[in-house]
Amino acid sequence: MKKRYLLPFVLLALSSCNKDFLNQESPNAVSVGTYFKSENDVLLAVNGLYQALRSGSTIGESSALYSEERSDNTGRDDNQSNAGEPFQFNDFSILPSNSYIKTHWSAMYDGIARCNTLLSNIDRVTFADNAVKERYIAETKFVRGLLYFHMVRKFGDIPLSTVEITTKEQAAEIAYRQKEATVYQQIVTDLTDALNSNLPNVQWQYAVGRTSKAAINAILGQVYLTMGATLAGDKQTNFQKAEQYLTASYGMRTFGKLTEIPYTEVFDVSKKSTCKELVMQIQYLQGDQNYSSSIARNNQARGENINSKFISTGIGGNVKHDLVKDYEDQDLRKIFSIKFAEHAQVKDWFITKFRDNSEGAGTEGRGGNDWILIRYADVMLLLAEAKMNLGKDAEAIALLDEVRLRAGLPSYAVSRTNASYAAKYPTLKEAILHERRVELAFENHRWFDLIRNYDANALVEYFKKKSQADYGNAKLSNISIKDRYYPIPFDEYKLNPEKMYQNTGY
Repeated sequence: MKKRYLLPFVLLALSSCNKDFLNQESPNAVSVGTYFKSENDVLLAVNGLYQALRSGSTIGESSALYSEERSDNTGRDDNQSNAGEPFQFNDFSILPSNSYIKTHWSAMYDGIARCNTLLSNIDRVTFADNAVKERYIAETKFVRGLLYFHMVRKFGDIPLSTVEITTKEQAAEIAYRQKEATVYQQIVTDLTDALNSNLPNVQWQYAVGRTSKAAINAILGQVYLTMGATLAGDKQTNFQKAEQYLTASYGMRTFGKLTEIPYTEVFDVSKKSTCKELVMQIQYLQGDQNYSSSIARNNQARGENINSKFISTGIGGNVKHDLVKDYEDQDLRKIFSIKFAEHAQVKDWFITKFRDNSEGAGTEGRGGNDWILIRYADVMLLLAEAKMNLGKDAEAIALLDEVRLRAGLPSYAVSRTNASYAAKYPTLKEAILHERRVELAFENHRWFDLIRNYDANALVEYFKKKSQADYGNAKLSNISIKDRYYPIPFDEYKLNPEKMYQNTGY
């Protein structure tokens, strides 16, 4: 692996544990060997980990290209000029030389390198209270586990490092792909260590935008659910573990029923620091030139002003007609999440789920939307999926029904009496997948849901059943079993074709 992928450690500080979470000054790039001297140095380094999550090249709000745009929810419809490489993701024509894949790989491993460097150097600092040190270590392991979880699902076997890399020799030693199962075990170790810490149950007991035990339980549950669905081995135990951790996360909620929280409130900028459904989010600062959110303005279509005061000249956030047709009649989520743009140069659906039309965001569209990584409807539907895999259908349906009730829809049992619903979602598995699709649309979960529930052959079959007319310019006929994984970036592969072997089909 190239040193620039695993060695860099740029200390970009954004936050603290209080209301100034996004207002810290950067220490600038300094030598790691001379940096770690005080508790505040460590705090700024931890803040740098959260900064890494904000990037659109990792898992921030503009990272949909690497997940949602691979799915049947959205994707570039423009295959011309500079749009050619992004178009490859949804067109299932991605090449190992794709520069966006290389950027994503590099940025994700840079985030992992930050974690490794902090963990390798934190013992240099004497803490007045060892509990603070333990909390920083837990946060770091959570971030590392989260980044590896995203990478292993996208690329399969990947290089694995848990220590700071300081020499070319060290870099060469770890520059080989390790099996998925091995990577998952490291993810489980990191998340379990983070859970066995003094972190609070919910983010409000620490700081909004920082991790908590509710968030760690949620991700650990999803990890076990993914392992149970995709890896060989003791699937029953993995599903039981998934149920255990997702139940623990759900039990830490500070509300009763999901219906207590209107769907629109989840995305309300004015309530992002108080909405009880939010488990973890990445913070953005309204009005700030550098740290504001641009998701509302970027999704806005020409002739519209529902998202932002910004005057758009484009078509806005693309919505596949396949998704539009998947919303049931009277689903309140459809009304809020998407809209048809009547402008003559658009005449299509665009994303309206993320809005900031306030004076604070202004005509430049510098919004205050936080990017939601985990929320309780997500946790509930993951838990429903785990219970379904354990044969606990009644318990799974109860969770499914609670999500549907908030959306203004009838229960699963009643919906099953509708011939159209029963034909489209003949099994509980398909009903849960459908519910996750419309509940979490554009939140970057859809691709992961598909590859968790369909193996490579079934994934191809699933996509090829769709109507090309509902999918846009991207060609459904291109998909093959190779598309279960992304290609290893060509620059990584060519370093050592044997140890950094390419995924099949690329």
